[in-house]
Amino acid sequence: MQNLLDTLKKATDFLSRKGLEKPRMEAEYLFAAGLGIKRLDLYLQFERLLDDSEVETLRTMTVRRGNREPLQHITGKVSFRDLVLKSDKRALVPRPETEEIIDLALALFPADSVVRVLDLGTGSGAIALALAAERPLWKIDALDKSLEALALAKENAQLTQLEGRVNFGQSNWFEAVTDKYDLIISNPPYLTESEVATADPEVKDFDPHSALIAPENGLADLKIILTQAPKFLNQGGWVLCETGIDQHVALAEISKQNSYKEYEGVSDMSGRPRFWKAQKAI
Repeated sequence: MQNLLDTLKKATDFLSRKGLEKPRMEAEYLFAAGLGIKRLDLYLQFERLLDDSEVETLRTMTVRRGNREPLQHITGKVSFRDLVLKSDKRALVPRPETEEIIDLALALFPADSVVRVLDLGTGSGAIALALAAERPLWKIDALDKSLEALALAKENAQLTQLEGRVNFGQSNWFEAVTDKYDLIISNPPYLTESEVATADPEVKDFDPHSALIAPENGLADLKIILTQAPKFLNQGGWVLCETGIDQHVALAEISKQNSYKEYEGVSDMSGRPRFWKAQKAI
């Protein structure tokens, strides 16, 4: 029988040979999930002897990660803001950078205001559910054209006990929208095919390409959102989107053409131009 520490070291060496940047940390997350314990509890159980079924489970998980399957798919969960969400191939893995769009949204309105929100292309439901958790007064609709993604989002609503706070529905962008909102928020596809082709295997081989790639140099879906949003915004309402790195000049022209009162690009914490916000005239 193998003890936990020796098995962890072997997994770390394997992941290192596969080119992962933080093999020990990743191995620890895998082992914690595979053994059903907290990551820190591993350190209290290094001498624990593993039975054959445990070794096989951990070996299988380690091989999957060595094949660059996302850690979040293997463990089945991802942290987003203060939530723990289910994660699998039905939708994009929510990225830490996207968490910053929540802060931008919260800053647009007084904390005690009632805000009507439309989350377009909700995917796993991460943005809509985070807003629901942090702003109990907000009324949130979340749409996606993918029934598989919507199924995942609804499972996450149940998992986070927020199923009564977000209304989910199927729509290709605004096709099924009839109401008006104070905030339209989205993390739409904004990459080009060449950008995805050179992305990490976790992205290009496992994320749904329909949620990554947009025509017109990655601008097509952002253009649809900015062009059509004014019809579904209340006066003074906002559009807030995650964007590609070289798209803000084009988004400024689109915003100007659609008579937004003000608009600007916002960089993330690393300094990368990642977000775009635009306000409908009052």
